[in-house]
Amino acid sequence: MSDSAGVVVCGAVALLLFGFAVREGLVVRRLQRAGIRAQGLVVDNTRDDWSDGHNLVPVIAFVDQQGHRVRFSPHVRGTGMNLEKGLEVQVLYEDGKPHTARVNMRKYMMGSAMWTLLGGAVFAGAGVLLALKN
Repeated sequence: MSDSAGVVVCGAVALLLFGFAVREGLVVRRLQRAGIRAQGLVVDNTRDDWSDGHNLVPVIAFVDQQGHRVRFSPHVRGTGMNLEKGLEVQVLYEDGKPHTARVNMRKYMMGSAMWTLLGGAVFAGAGVLLALKN
């Protein structure tokens, strides 16, 4: 691949990742401002399929406004992201959409936006380096 094609690819991937990070940030902001708050309970920790079973993923249950019991696992996963079974956590979700629930902790609310932003910065930096190399 030529350097100019590499610059274009890195730039496109960086823009895509920056767009996802902004979208994720807006979702978190909307949840913090207008989201429904509920108390959740960590009912289980399951093995993460993507990490060869080394990381545990918490399963959180809560009751939504309609009285339905909802179970979910946070999107953000990895080392240091597990929660002890039996721990009570605050959950935020969009009105009428309990499947959008998130754990109301900074590392769970902003984790995916920050990692996506970091990935975008890496690709942008690689694109700049390729452009300067020409």
